[in-house]
Amino acid sequence: VQLQAYGGGLVQAGGSLRLSCAASGQTFSTYIMAWFRQAPGKEREFVAGIRWSGDSTYGDSVKGRFTISRDNAKNTVYLQMSSLKPEDTAVYYCATKTGYMIATMARNYSYWGQGTLVTVSS
Repeated sequence: VQLQAYGGGLVQAGGSLRLSCAASGQTFSTYIMAWFRQAPGKEREFVAGIRWSGDSTYGDSVKGRFTISRDNAKNTVYLQMSSLKPEDTAVYYCATKTGYMIATMARNYSYWGQGTLVTVSS
């Protein structure tokens, strides 16, 4: 499976941004898709995950502000980020795994995209 994440950039605090992750190589629709992020000097953090059915889970720090969605026909997963804060600044990675559980630990994911940088200015 190959993942290509894009859509990052510079945004002011309180603004919005949408990330996309295009998948290829396998049957995308049956995979768990997730977004993680990693700020300098910090561990990789779970942001959100979604099943093929649309069921989703969010990390506590983004609940109510971020929305994950997927378009199985386009083999793409999205992360709509709103009410952005400077502490959301990080490299955002998309990842995928097989199975039913939306894992929140990075080690459970087999495939990763290259990451896209999101910078939120205060």
